[in-house]
Amino acid sequence: MLDKKVAELLNEQVNKEFYSAYLYLDFSNYYYNEGLDGFGNWYKIQAQEERDHAMLMIQYLQNNGEKIELNTINKPDKEYSSFGDPLNFGLEHERYVTGLIHNIYAAANDAHDFRTMQFLDWFVKEQGEEEKNAEDLIKKFNLFGSDPKGLYMLDNELAARVYAAPSLVL
Repeated sequence: MLDKKVAELLNEQVNKEFYSAYLYLDFSNYYYNEGLDGFGNWYKIQAQEERDHAMLMIQYLQNNGEKIELNTINKPDKEYSSFGDPLNFGLEHERYVTGLIHNIYAAANDAHDFRTMQFLDWFVKEQGEEEKNAEDLIKKFNLFGSDPKGLYMLDNELAARVYAAPSLVL
C-alpha cells in the first residue's frame, strides 16, 4: 500500500498528464490550422506521450491497490500570436511538470517509499529529455524560423517524427 500523500500526488499527476495531452493537442491544432503540419505532427505525438504517461501512472496506482479519481481536465487557455508561442509555452509547461514530478519524488523519499521512487526514476529521466527536446526545438526555430525556406525545412523535419510507446516496465 502506498503512502496516502504519495498516492494523492500520483493521482493528481494523472490528471495533470491528461491536461498536458490536451495542451499539446491545442498546440498541434494551432499549427495544423496555420499550415505547419510538421509542427502539428510533432505536438500530436507529444500529446500521445503525455496520455501514455497518465496511463502508466494509472497502472502503477492500480497495481498498488489504489483507487483512481479522474477529475475534470481544464481547457487550454493559451493565446498564440506567433509560431514561436506554443514552443515557448511548451518549454514552460515541461519545466512545470518537472517540478511536479520532483515534488512527488520528494514525498516518496520522505515516506521511504522506495518502490515509488524507482517508478518515478523513469519520469525524472523522461522530464530531462522533454525539457531538452523543447529547448532544442526553440533553438532551431530561433535559428531558422524567420526564413521561409528554413521554416519549411524545419517543418519537414518535424513531420518525420513517429510515435514510440514508452518502454517503462511496471
